[in-house]
Amino acid sequence: MEANHRTSAQPVPRPQVVRWELRILLSIAVLTLLGLCFRGLTQQSAREFDKEAGGTAPTWKVEEPFKKDVFTFARIKYSVDGTHGLGKDPELRWRIDAPDSDLNFSFRLQQVTSIKVNPEGKFLSITDKELFDYPFIYIVEAGRLTFTAEEVPILRRYLLNGGFLMCDDFWGDDDWQNFSEELAKVFPDRKAIDLPMDHPIFHCVFDIKEKPQVPGVDWGIRSEFTGITYERRHNPGAEEAHYRAILDDKGRIMVMICHNTDLGDGWEREGENEYYFREFSEKKAYPMGINIVFYAMTH
Repeated sequence: MEANHRTSAQPVPRPQVVRWELRILLSIAVLTLLGLCFRGLTQQSAREFDKEAGGTAPTWKVEEPFKKDVFTFARIKYSVDGTHGLGKDPELRWRIDAPDSDLNFSFRLQQVTSIKVNPEGKFLSITDKELFDYPFIYIVEAGRLTFTAEEVPILRRYLLNGGFLMCDDFWGDDDWQNFSEELAKVFPDRKAIDLPMDHPIFHCVFDIKEKPQVPGVDWGIRSEFTGITYERRHNPGAEEAHYRAILDDKGRIMVMICHNTDLGDGWEREGENEYYFREFSEKKAYPMGINIVFYAMTH
């Protein structure tokens, strides 16, 4: 884009005109933002979201005998009400990385495993009656959410009855403290534990040797030269990746917590940079995500 250089032949707008132009531009921006937000509230799946954006995500067909026997990547819509000092969020934090994250991961899951995968995906609220039809649910940026009084007993019942919640992409001590407080509403008598490297979730499909830390794409690209794979803006407490879990009475993981890592960006942004794909998407984000889903569907 070239700079716009005025000449003496071009009249300079009077200040009053500039103010009105700014007001009009701001009004358009606000209306556009509101339109995007309300549009997001009506979308029922990642595929719908993708079609509205031009339909560039990979797609595939499920064979007729398996159409009712597929894995669906179900993303949870949540509230941000300022409880944790993060304020109301008009950008709908729950849909960060969607739809490409959900659809790319679903494509790779059916590509490299024998699991049959729904090519549509699903957006759900915890209060939706359909929740119990989906054994796996996903929450992004969990450090920002607030569970409502209505959601808490529903989520507890869902998890105790065999459901599985994966939480991803939140960083640092503050986010962890915030999310811990919300989890305590759901399970006041259960604490998250750090999973040891010999836990089956690290080995059930891919044999993962260390807890993978996947930064957002910009941080990941820079890491080729800096060697830093955590997102420094989230300090303190963002340096080390943690994989924690809340277990049921039989030791099954009910809540899988991926803290100080962003697996979703590794899925969403796989095609943007060769180094990022080879180092983070291919080696870390997809193997860890696939292991998590395989564990969830077999335990």
